Amino acid sequence: MSANAPEFDQKALANRLREIREYLGLSQLQVTSMTGIPRSAISEIERGNRKVDSLELRKLSRLYRYPPSYFLGVEDAGPTNIPVALGRVLTEMTSHDHEEVLKFAEYLQYMRRTERS
Repeated sequence: MSANAPEFDQKALANRLREIREYLGLSQLQVTSMTGIPRSAISEIERGNRKVDSLELRKLSRLYRYPPSYFLGVEDAGPTNIPVALGRVLTEMTSHDHEEVLKFAEYLQYMRRTERS
């Protein structure tokens, strides 16, 4: 690595992986069953004590539906990930909850229009 190259931030990678997993409401055991990565490895990765190999990062990126570049700190999570996260949350809600989310979304839309006026 050259003196001018930015240093890779292992702790930031670990934090992003943990934060997204928790945000999606997944346990480490669920991630293990969906990816085949041992729970102990996920725990060590999320604490920053173990490096993530490229195949593991690819599996986690697919599961979390974020590009590997986001976890590596190359790009921010963009709005393209919002519909996916909303879809996941909505599938676990009741029809009454769906109505409440819709009301809130309509309220936000109304507030945005009134702010522009």
